Amino acid sequence: MALSNRLALPLRPALAALRQAAPGQHRRLSTPSGPGHTLDLRGIFPPLTTPFSPTQEVDYARLEGNLRRYASIPFRGLVVLGSNGEYPYLAPHERLQMVSCVRRALPRDRLLLAGSGCESTQATIELTVSMAEAGADVALVVTPCYYRGAMTSAALVQHYTEVADASPIPVVLYSVPANTGLDLPLEAVLALAQHPNILGIKDSGGDITRMGLMVHKTRQEDFQVLAGSAGFLLASYALGASGGVCALANVLGAPLCQLDHLCREGRWQEARDLQHRLIEPNVAVTRRFGIPGLKKAMEWFGYYGGPCRAPLAPLSPPQVEELRGTFSTNSWL
Repeated sequence: MALSNRLALPLRPALAALRQAAPGQHRRLSTPSGPGHTLDLRGIFPPLTTPFSPTQEVDYARLEGNLRRYASIPFRGLVVLGSNGEYPYLAPHERLQMVSCVRRALPRDRLLLAGSGCESTQATIELTVSMAEAGADVALVVTPCYYRGAMTSAALVQHYTEVADASPIPVVLYSVPANTGLDLPLEAVLALAQHPNILGIKDSGGDITRMGLMVHKTRQEDFQVLAGSAGFLLASYALGASGGVCALANVLGAPLCQLDHLCREGRWQEARDLQHRLIEPNVAVTRRFGIPGLKKAMEWFGYYGGPCRAPLAPLSPPQVEELRGTFSTNSWL
């Protein structure tokens, strides 16, 4: 039996248990959503980290503590079980518990996006349905990549079409080539943008030309493009992106929401100055030091970061100092 299908098997009993336990001078940015969908993705979404105890168990109390602090920041919503949530390292019941815990703490006017991508179409559909039942508003579906050589545009269009057809909630495509080694082809994105239950895409590749083409080529569709990193957020907005799912928002959520606001108000010089100060910290908590760096930086700003799950290793003391220096030289510490 395929690994992704084996992982999906325990979802239904875990979900049943959860149900029993759950109770004027400027040119402004304009990215209106179309009439077909009711969900508007304009704004900033932090892809939440998963807090672990020293024994590497999911620490739901620490998660709730972080959520209380995030409640004061004007995020559009939250992403759970994305790449920064160490999604591949979580057991099926933990994934559902994460969604349920975040849903209980999240005001209904804020959206909850949940990662549900698996390697097989069948497992992805099953997990997507379970995430919807656990409280997710939108399914964030990463590209299957284990058999990367077979993942042609036609195969990916078929995969996402079947998932979107079966999903009780809207689907957002997720292209993250740094992790999957696979960039969701532009022609596949344009074909899928026509599906009534595919709301948009989170693109983490950083190719601004590609993102601009997505916005341009889907302008007649109800399709929203989300920047997948804080490093190119302003550039994405200038080309018409709707919002951003940014790891750095776990640390500097208020400044990223301010950048979003400045762009929408057409205050481009202020936005550019702020964007410049975010580039190096963003690189540090993504490409340079990854999730261990992100979690370490969270602790300096009053959040719980904690350890990662093995085999992800903590930063060395010299790496911690380099990370701190990056935030300090950009006047965040």
